[in-house]
Amino acid sequence: MSTTPKPKVLIVDDSPDNLQMLMEILKTDYAVVVATTGEKALQLARKIPPPDLIILDVIMPGMDGYEVCTQLKQDFQTQAIPVIFVTALGEAGHESKGFELGAVDYIIKPFSPPVVKARLKSHLTMQQLYNELQQTNQELSRATHLKDEFLANMSHELRTPLNAILGMTEGLQEGIFGLINEKQLKALRTVESSANHLLSLINDILDVAKIEAGKITLDYGSTSIESLCQSALTFIKQPALKKNIQLQTDIPSDLSDIWADEIRLRQVLLNLLTNAVKFTPEGGTVTLALSVLPPEKNEPAYLRFAITDTGIGIAPENMVKLFKPFVQIDSALNRQYNGTGLGLALVKQIVELHGGHVGLVSELGAGSCFTVDLPYEPKPDSSPHAQDFSYANGTGRVIPETSPSLRPSAALILLVEDEPANVITISSYLEVKGYRLLCANDGREAIELALAHHPHLILMDIQMPGMDGLEAIRQIRQQEALQETPIIALTALAAEGDRERCLAAGADEYLSKPVRLKQLEKTIQAWLAHGHS
Repeated sequence: MSTTPKPKVLIVDDSPDNLQMLMEILKTDYAVVVATTGEKALQLARKIPPPDLIILDVIMPGMDGYEVCTQLKQDFQTQAIPVIFVTALGEAGHESKGFELGAVDYIIKPFSPPVVKARLKSHLTMQQLYNELQQTNQELSRATHLKDEFLANMSHELRTPLNAILGMTEGLQEGIFGLINEKQLKALRTVESSANHLLSLINDILDVAKIEAGKITLDYGSTSIESLCQSALTFIKQPALKKNIQLQTDIPSDLSDIWADEIRLRQVLLNLLTNAVKFTPEGGTVTLALSVLPPEKNEPAYLRFAITDTGIGIAPENMVKLFKPFVQIDSALNRQYNGTGLGLALVKQIVELHGGHVGLVSELGAGSCFTVDLPYEPKPDSSPHAQDFSYANGTGRVIPETSPSLRPSAALILLVEDEPANVITISSYLEVKGYRLLCANDGREAIELALAHHPHLILMDIQMPGMDGLEAIRQIRQQEALQETPIIALTALAAEGDRERCLAAGADEYLSKPVRLKQLEKTIQAWLAHGHS
């Protein structure tokens, strides 16, 4: 029959009488080991298993208790062991020094057996709870890591088929696979709309997970407020028109640029405006108004974005739930209005990352007003990001547009992709546009074809069996004849740092799937012009 081992206590004292007394007090409940010098104490403390607690005399010849405690707390192996000082000195200054060095308690000689036992039991209980908490934290850390891996894999697995769905629907609508009638066109638009909705759900889930894990950083730059607002409004004009909702704006013309992450800030406005249109009945009104709030004492000025609607409104008891991820205020509403319920959680998190805050005033049945207040300290137009540009699905370096591009019929493109549906989608589209195509199924085949045919541009998938895209890019860049060949990483990876890893490997551009075929061709044309200049 197994029994729980007794807690191990190390007693450090140069006095035989003190050692004997403490051993008599503790031997029934604890496994006791002793040391008569500081050096011996350090040796015993570092043995496996280490003691669960150390009772340490202050005054000893050679290395005193304070020095022993200092070395214990500097050693990763022993720094978590609780130390209780014992001494005949009762001055407050000595106690203070012991606590500053990391001791958990102080016992004054002569000993009171019940007090010594009670204090040891108390500190060992606390240490056990601390150890359990540490173990729980380690398990949570492992679970978080596994969740991150799961989200990254799911992102890839979900985006890959979406790329084919959206690519095929785009190609069909453009007549790439032949003429289609109006009824078929309407059906394709429905498919495309549903696929885009699914993509937005995936993006919301991944964004919330990345922000909560602290794995998202803002890419600050000087941002035009006027263009920011107009680009967000463009996305909701069509759904507002369908519901006969009037869009109104009140944007002062004299606002200077704001220092912010333009993409993330557009995401905030788009979420709020989309919700306003979604929850406003036909014939209603949605208003976007901007104003500068004067600075209060020791506070910066704030720029306020106010989105007001004449929609269904929100009950007071539900307002607090709105900004929590994965919490729905009404399952019936969720069935009536599509969405993850993550949009407002994202809004709050992104705004707070900018140092701002979100507000809400609402009346059930009368509408709502969401406000976003951001620190407003206009910056010069020039910034480290002034030479960046953004596409719908990725960002990259500025490409000169002054040089004429190669004619499509003269351009040879190497498509490296292991997913047959994506090969068919992309190659069919580009071939109809007049490009010549080579296709490779993995990184090794890509290198062989690149060396044999010297393509004008390479489209490189990243996650492939055998040699992946990153390694293929590195090896291609080692070939002198291919060092200047434009490489576009075309991948379903969408986690934080994926773009940087692709560019660091030698790619010139990073586009995340699903990629718009028109946007892909625009990117290809730009890089062919750059390479041809």
